[in-house]
Amino acid sequence: MKLTGLLSRNDETLPGITGVARVGRRTRELLRRVGPGDIVLLDQVDLDRSTADALVSAEVAVVLNASPSISGRFPNLGPEILVGAGITLIDGVGGELLRTVKDGSKVRVHEGAVYLGDRKVGSGVEQTPESVADQMIEAKAGMSTQLEAFSANTIEFLRRERTLILDGVGVPELRVPLRDQHVLVVAPGNGHAEDLRLLKKYIAEHRPVLIGVDAGADTLRAHGYDPDVIVGDPLGIQAETLKSGGEVVVPAQPDGHAPGVERIQDLGIGAVTFPASGNAEDLALLLADAHDASLVVTVGFQATLQEFLDHGRSGSNPSTFLTRLKLGTRLVDGKAVATLHRSRVAMGAIVFLVVAALVVVFAALLVSDVGSVYLDVVRESWNSFVNWVEGLFT
Repeated sequence: MKLTGLLSRNDETLPGITGVARVGRRTRELLRRVGPGDIVLLDQVDLDRSTADALVSAEVAVVLNASPSISGRFPNLGPEILVGAGITLIDGVGGELLRTVKDGSKVRVHEGAVYLGDRKVGSGVEQTPESVADQMIEAKAGMSTQLEAFSANTIEFLRRERTLILDGVGVPELRVPLRDQHVLVVAPGNGHAEDLRLLKKYIAEHRPVLIGVDAGADTLRAHGYDPDVIVGDPLGIQAETLKSGGEVVVPAQPDGHAPGVERIQDLGIGAVTFPASGNAEDLALLLADAHDASLVVTVGFQATLQEFLDHGRSGSNPSTFLTRLKLGTRLVDGKAVATLHRSRVAMGAIVFLVVAALVVVFAALLVSDVGSVYLDVVRESWNSFVNWVEGLFT
């Protein structure tokens, strides 16, 4: 018997979950490389919802976190989503494991321990729905502290970016006209694909300018829409989407450096940069505001206080808060727009009302003297029609 056959058989008898390791400290870049059955090693305190959603969509088998997925600062949503989807989550495996396990190697996880072959290389605490629920209850006590820190960060952000937020200084010009137009901004948030599908009637009726943020641009294209404007890191957007004809806006760091702009150059398409410390979602809203859009409908944006704090970045949360204040009543959540369009009278109900009215008229004709005259006319017309048809075949 071949040695490879013996090794495979031995692997099959070992307990636990075996898979290919995907290792990375930069979560955003790591998510681009994960796939079904992978064992993901990352280092992220307070695992957020967007990361969890991406891991669930990729159908990974195990998530090993070098840091605590719930630190207790606030009730973040990521761990609950992972364990709810049946993905094994093991916390506190330590940063040394990310150096020990090489990307692409085969690893096995069993009862919170991590193995390379038969050798145990690390261990952590396996989370369950019950343990996550208990930690979430404790974490709610940390929300007041988090809100106080948020207030301080907001003041600092406004001091640093006040000309951008208040006066629109630094917002790039666009070829696509937005003045007095409806604008639909699609970000890759939780449930954004389904929310976009529910807005089909709104899009057909109002023809809004379509802005795709990061992978939200790919979602637009997957639903049959070409985004008019694309805002985000080009490294996380499909090449076909970038070349679909939409204007590309690449977020840049305050010093002007724009990560991912090299890919734009390689694809041979044009782009403009948007230097700011806010996230791509907020930059898309600022573009719509600065170019005088009459209404901005959002899809895939965080809506609740938990989701807002769950974003977990001191720089982006103040930007998110102040940007939404800036747009005020012009900003509408896509779920509300979809609900209003679903509330309209359905075509089936209209047909039913018309048929009911015809039945009433017909009944009234039957019980009236005038009705017999109309029935005679209808009978004679029908007989004439039948005789005419018979004449065609004689």
